[in-house]
Amino acid sequence: MKKVYLSDSGPKVSEAIYGFWRWENLGSQTTQKMEQIVNLCLELGINTFDHADIYGDFTIEEHFGKVIASKSFRREDIVLFSKCGIRKSDNGKGFYFDNSRDYIVESVDNSLKKLKTDYIDIFLLNQSDVLADPEQTAMALAEVVNSGKVNHIGVANFNVFQHKLLASYLTIPIVTNHIELNVMNTTAIEDGRVDFIKQSFSKPLAWAPLAGGEIFEGKEGKAAVLKAKLESISKKYDANIEQTAVAWLIQLGTLPIIGSLSETRIKNAASAAQIKLSQQDWYDIYQTTVTS
Repeated sequence: MKKVYLSDSGPKVSEAIYGFWRWENLGSQTTQKMEQIVNLCLELGINTFDHADIYGDFTIEEHFGKVIASKSFRREDIVLFSKCGIRKSDNGKGFYFDNSRDYIVESVDNSLKKLKTDYIDIFLLNQSDVLADPEQTAMALAEVVNSGKVNHIGVANFNVFQHKLLASYLTIPIVTNHIELNVMNTTAIEDGRVDFIKQSFSKPLAWAPLAGGEIFEGKEGKAAVLKAKLESISKKYDANIEQTAVAWLIQLGTLPIIGSLSETRIKNAASAAQIKLSQQDWYDIYQTTVTS
């Protein structure tokens, strides 16, 4: 799998990214499974890994740190993302957003400690906090970059106006926006998020690239129509529907974030980068999505 620049200011990342959003803490088995998955990804050319402080009820970064400490690969051979911005309510029953200066700085330090690394390649704000002072948020992001703790900054789940607002207070670039995008959900195309990220000379990162597995079931409604369309088009490329769905995203200029624990699905995602859909087939899938 080839490496591509995430933005005109870097860094280089793999065309598919592995994310830990769906992981849960299974004790020591988590570390063992994670090392197995990470090494598989590296064998397939996936060298970029996406974290957040909140993943696995705030435990997954620590497990990844143990994998880094095992030295089964070199830190300089991987690209690490982490995020903050979603906080658990005191009663443990809900969440709220926080883009304050103190929380950002504290979160960066905590992630560095848990991940057992001296720097994070890309640190992202996970959700926009509408109560935050955007100038203070921007100053905090500049602070963690200038300190050398973070190399680049990004955002996740920001709409175009939230993205523009934060960028207007920054002198350093926002290198990406993590957005939900897949053949079942193309709103990021229609509402201009994909175009705006590209206008900023960046590549969007697409989370839930397989719609949470909905396209595989395809039992009724839109999912059933899309499954049939993907099955039909996949045959032209000697591929399965999973590979075709991921290839569709890559061809749009986005980088899919794969979160499956299935080695087969990870391999499918890696091989999808080799599939080049025709212009007609790409739009055939898209039109099926928007008209279903």
